[in-house]
Amino acid sequence: MSEVQTLTRWAIDPTHSEVQFKVKHLVISTVTGNFNSFTATVDANGEDFEGADVRFQADIASISTNNEQRDGHLKSPDFFDAEKFPQMTFRSTSFIKTGEGTYDLSGDLTIKDETHPVILAVELGGIAVDPYGQTKAGFDASAKISRKQFGLTWSATTEAGGVVVSDEVKLLFSVQFVKQ
Repeated sequence: MSEVQTLTRWAIDPTHSEVQFKVKHLVISTVTGNFNSFTATVDANGEDFEGADVRFQADIASISTNNEQRDGHLKSPDFFDAEKFPQMTFRSTSFIKTGEGTYDLSGDLTIKDETHPVILAVELGGIAVDPYGQTKAGFDASAKISRKQFGLTWSATTEAGGVVVSDEVKLLFSVQFVKQ
């Protein structure tokens, strides 16, 4: 008789989590932005995350770069088209342990109406019980994507012919999950 594995659901703790992106501006500096409204769940075998099912969703309207005019442009049809495509989503296809506390998280990222495979490098910061008796797990994850591949194709050039916004975007997640 085989032992039945019981899945444990972990839900994101948004007050202890950040979802950021970084993109080069004029190829000389980096602009950082955040999604301030997001949800995520991890369904895993207890506290072993290998093979876990990960789902993530961010509200495009919650984008913030600390510049109202730029945020409005990012929400416009030039970029995310938040009115027509209100969410960015990720659904895992595999979560593979690569070392002590490190994983490759593969999945399908959807931005606008474009879905493409993405691999995130994940580091488990640890698991701890907080003062209220809740078990928490902390992760840092990152990936690089091509914004143009996801239909974020707006472009401009400087008078000298330089690129205003780079195609490569770094996605950075510093997230904490609560065991349900």
